Amino acid sequence: MLSQKIINTVKATIPALVENGEELTKHFYARMFEHNPEVAPFFNPANQTSGRQQKALAGAIVAYAQNIDNLEVLGSAVELIANKHASLMVKPEHYPVVGKNLIASIESVLGDAATPEVLTSWGAAYEMLANILSNREAELYAANDEKIGGWNGFRNFRIDKKVVESAIITSFYLVPVDGKPLPDYVPGQYITVRVPMKNGLTTMRNYSLSDRPSGEGFRISVKREVGQPDGLVSTYLHTVMNAGDTIEVGPPCGEFVLGNDDNERPLIFLAGGIGITPLYSMLAQAIARNPKREIVFVHACLDETVQAFKDNLDQLANLSPALNLHYRYVSPKTPDSIGERASIGVIDEALLDDLIETRDGDYFICGPQGFMAAMGDVLKSWNIADAHIHTESFGPQ
Repeated sequence: MLSQKIINTVKATIPALVENGEELTKHFYARMFEHNPEVAPFFNPANQTSGRQQKALAGAIVAYAQNIDNLEVLGSAVELIANKHASLMVKPEHYPVVGKNLIASIESVLGDAATPEVLTSWGAAYEMLANILSNREAELYAANDEKIGGWNGFRNFRIDKKVVESAIITSFYLVPVDGKPLPDYVPGQYITVRVPMKNGLTTMRNYSLSDRPSGEGFRISVKREVGQPDGLVSTYLHTVMNAGDTIEVGPPCGEFVLGNDDNERPLIFLAGGIGITPLYSMLAQAIARNPKREIVFVHACLDETVQAFKDNLDQLANLSPALNLHYRYVSPKTPDSIGERASIGVIDEALLDDLIETRDGDYFICGPQGFMAAMGDVLKSWNIADAHIHTESFGPQ
């Protein structure tokens, strides 16, 4: 436990952190990669280039300072981070590296405000957080290892087949090389793939499991990221890896999941673009478990050419009359033939009000940050309780 003096000192730095947060995190990442390049494989360089990683960390630091005397508020954030760390095989020995560079960056960026008392207090606060995360991660590692078919670390999988789903999305069907059983996973979870880089190191990415558990293999559906720069791992998977090739895979992780209870509340799935991947897994499982459960599933995407799983979704809708399925295209290529389940535009309150008969349901939302923010605004205006809203935004946490 932290003393009240340490808590007060950390809270007193909040204004400086709000003002200098992104400068601090930019300095932190640059310093850490320079002094400890061995940790680089844990991070996505595209998120560094865009500034998203720095912004996310700055927000997390401020939130921790604001709630350091009431950490229960951060319970969901701790669970998200612990799962992310466990998926990447972060271990206790990595935390001192981060702590050393963070305290050095606080000292450098905050200048005169970074008194010895501030640095000592933040050191104690960081150590407490590191212990909380390490303990939870140890539990996750043990749980993964103890499952039937479970494992820790990375396991070799063979790409059984590679299926093009759209102009930008390809599915990879993965089976374990050792032929041993696989653990059950909860729909919504993700796995980590580790691939080699030109510098001799490796890098890792998380990809949602995009189908309900089968016990026979995993499926991930990967969007090829094109931009400045192109997605390193997505490009590697799309252009280099083929059926028969071997890839390293970590065990399923993640807290954005469809529970295994017998809840009969209506389900509302709102997917933006590639955010459909975990939601399709949840949908397929929900229908298999109870085909009479009321479900609304809405998928927003740019046009038909980039849309994945349309045929699969149509089949589910034809088999399950309780499923209300709708596609929302921003700029369809063939607007006159998009079908009766589709419309043109973005997902907005008017569309949702038309599709959702009762608002008293459980909402699962996944997609890019702008999409997530827009959906959150609608649900807030509807006074939907936080307990019934489940979200995952693809990007740095």
